[in-house]
Amino acid sequence: MLAGSTAAALAAFTARARAATTLTFCSWGGALSDLEKSALVDPFAKQKGFDVVGVSPTNYAKLKAMVESGKPEWDLVDTGGRFIWQGADLLETLDMSLIPNAKALDPGWMATKGIFSSTGATVIAWNTKAFPEGKAPQSWKDFWDVKNFPGPRGLYKPFYYNYEAALLAAGVVHKDIYPITDAKAKMAMGKIAELKPHVKVSWSAGAQPPQFLSSGELAMSSAWSGRVLAMMKESAPAAMTYADGIAWGNAWVVPKGTPNARLAMEAINYALSPEAQERLLDFGTYGPVLGAAAAKGTPEQRELLVTAPENTSRMLILNEEQAALYSAKYENDWQRMQLG
Repeated sequence: MLAGSTAAALAAFTARARAATTLTFCSWGGALSDLEKSALVDPFAKQKGFDVVGVSPTNYAKLKAMVESGKPEWDLVDTGGRFIWQGADLLETLDMSLIPNAKALDPGWMATKGIFSSTGATVIAWNTKAFPEGKAPQSWKDFWDVKNFPGPRGLYKPFYYNYEAALLAAGVVHKDIYPITDAKAKMAMGKIAELKPHVKVSWSAGAQPPQFLSSGELAMSSAWSGRVLAMMKESAPAAMTYADGIAWGNAWVVPKGTPNARLAMEAINYALSPEAQERLLDFGTYGPVLGAAAAKGTPEQRELLVTAPENTSRMLILNEEQAALYSAKYENDWQRMQLG
């Protein structure tokens, strides 16, 4: 009887402790945070009986300060993929025994300190009044062609994404984009310098390109697919194409020192489950990283999914480890080119 009472008391204590747990999830905001919280994190929290606090945007300097102070406030963070390597010292090594669902992923979508949970792309987007249907750009070569596709451009402020876009505009084939070399970096920067007089906006926040395109301030811009798709749902005068897009994933990482590291890794595992991944199909912004989930989409849904084969076949898959390398190695050259 005593053993039974002890077991019951322990179970009750565990249940109370679980209920008192709060997992703080940090992401970028906007359509992505909404999707991640409602489709991936909240259902897991409800299943396990804990609370979720969502915060945004992801801020690398703040994350670094938290970890170095020994008191990280965030338990699970959505970061850009290259941060898995750039911020490796700030991150927990993932315990893959807690993330068995990762076995179903393509190896390119996971690393020892981060796993991609959903997919998006950096795409060519445009104002539909400037380029109506049938006359819109379909490649980075078109993006650089200011004679046949006139109007002010927008490009991401860092070298990130621009390296790939510039080389694609220069005619470099997908298989030769990586590995990074000094010659390729020089070629990319030269190509960007060529377009620079027509770049009106160097954007740094995902919400900016669709806003500038919708207002007509920009005729064309690189942009994050989910942000453009969200604006298109509101009938804004903006459109995009996956043709020549640069596909990437949203990386989930666990800050070093969080007391909720185990729970955070269990949350990653849930996010990779078929039921969670298939839930992303209905959002029409950022899609599943699990190819089997994308395959279950309707024809209309698959049009919007990066991991649908008909879209992936048209895109370059971003090598985040290489991106981390070139972002660091050529930062000074990039800044000089920007100021020149």
